[in-house]
Amino acid sequence: MSDELEGKHGVQSLEVGMSILRAMADGQRSMMLKDIAAAADMPASKAHRYLVSLIRAGLVDQDPMTSRYDLGTFALNLGLVALDRLDRVRLGLNVIAEMRDEINQTTALAVWGDKGPVIVRWERPRRPITVNVITGTVLDLLMSATGRVFAAWMPKKIIAPLLAEELKQPALPPELKSKAGVEALLTEIRARGYAATNGQHRVAGVEAVAAPVFNFKNEITMSLLVVGVQGMFDTSPEGEVVKSLLRHAEALSLRLGAHGEAKVPT
Repeated sequence: MSDELEGKHGVQSLEVGMSILRAMADGQRSMMLKDIAAAADMPASKAHRYLVSLIRAGLVDQDPMTSRYDLGTFALNLGLVALDRLDRVRLGLNVIAEMRDEINQTTALAVWGDKGPVIVRWERPRRPITVNVITGTVLDLLMSATGRVFAAWMPKKIIAPLLAEELKQPALPPELKSKAGVEALLTEIRARGYAATNGQHRVAGVEAVAAPVFNFKNEITMSLLVVGVQGMFDTSPEGEVVKSLLRHAEALSLRLGAHGEAKVPT
């Protein structure tokens, strides 16, 4: 068989294994064997054989308590490496490191994922008391600064169903328990160019500010985030934290080709 013909055939077993991983990723949650098999369109016995190998490779984990399967550490690392190799993310990583050095606060970078804003990297400051941010965390839209930024500039058709779910949460502040209240907040954020939690962060004692980064289409593509301890963290517009955040977000947007006014979501 010629090299060209052999190359076109590929490795079927690898393709089958990838179909299982794809089914698990699409499921967006840990899954039972029968559900994985159904999603991958194969018998459960066949899916189980592949899952055993995928577990050995670190691409899948199985919870011994529930017997459910989920993506493993190596699979998650692959995803983070892929994100890291995107030019926009690489530039963003440099920026949050510069911000950390400049203001000596915890800084982070977030992008939009399947379920909302996701933290892809954070930088620890050199201070005794810090706020740690977990890479891979999916953030609320209404109770996080980054979520508010994305809610303010993402298309409404994408944001609306997520906001509808969050509006059902009983722990929301009174002013955010209605669509009118949420829209008023998002309008204010768009006007000033950044979002702050203002004592409403989901984690008690934490304060955060975030600003959008726009691409050449003037659409939001990332968010820069600064997190600190409430009472030890100046989130006023005149403070060094917000000034640094806005300056870096604007510079990164310009580097990504943004120009003129950002698009107002419709």
